[in-house]
Amino acid sequence: MSAATAATAPTQTVNVAETPFAYREVGPAAGVPLVLLHHVTAALDEWDPAVVDGLAAERRVILVDLRGVGRSGGTTPDTFEAMAADTVAFLDALGLDTVDLLGYSLGGIVAQVVAQQHPDRVRRLILAGTAPAGAPGPAATGATLQGAIQKATEQGKHPKHFLFFEPSRSSQDAADAFLGRLDERTTDDRDAAVSNETIGAQLAALTAWEQNTSPDGLAAVRQPVLVVNGDNDTMWPTETGTLRLAQLLPDAKLAIYPDAGHGGIFQYHEVFVQQALDFLRN
Repeated sequence: MSAATAATAPTQTVNVAETPFAYREVGPAAGVPLVLLHHVTAALDEWDPAVVDGLAAERRVILVDLRGVGRSGGTTPDTFEAMAADTVAFLDALGLDTVDLLGYSLGGIVAQVVAQQHPDRVRRLILAGTAPAGAPGPAATGATLQGAIQKATEQGKHPKHFLFFEPSRSSQDAADAFLGRLDERTTDDRDAAVSNETIGAQLAALTAWEQNTSPDGLAAVRQPVLVVNGDNDTMWPTETGTLRLAQLLPDAKLAIYPDAGHGGIFQYHEVFVQQALDFLRN
């Protein structure tokens, strides 16, 4: 097993259709890789080290910046179909025929599209804090982000305190711990922040996902899927997003964490990692 961790794994690049994509790898080299796809505005350093290292105890874990994100080159597309195509092209560039996908938030939508359009490339799916096409929430993401930034400025906190966690003392303590873990990487190759152009493209894709598409394609997803979220996701509502997603998928397991929001997998990282590894083993 590699000695690298989320905090020390070097940032690498691979040529994807003449565009460099930034990625990191942690965990053993053997076995079906687990590829992680992240949320709107996020780059490599926003993945929780506790989640990455926990999964990497058994799995080859690959984190990637898609086109235009972080250190990756090119321009971020404004459709999830194009993001899914870039994901498959990245797998091709690494010579990966079949993978497991963990998609969180926006990354969960990309993972849904990959599974629908390229079913032969995906063995199992984990969809966290995400929503099916047509569910309310994604189109309001821009306004939600702005509201959280304003509140964070007024209260001297990080926006993720309000975006990902509940106002309860236990959830806010978990937010503090999560944000502390994000600072564990002290090497000089931390990822670049996402650009305003990338955020704009991602928000456009999210608006189209809610307003202009249908979830009917999920009925064709035959892979086993683990669907997870907090019980009160105020970004993309749990009831109309997460629960509906689990209902639409033919072979889904559902895990809902109490007193938790959009960042439930980070608040309950130990529970989530164990559930994820159990699911991926079976």
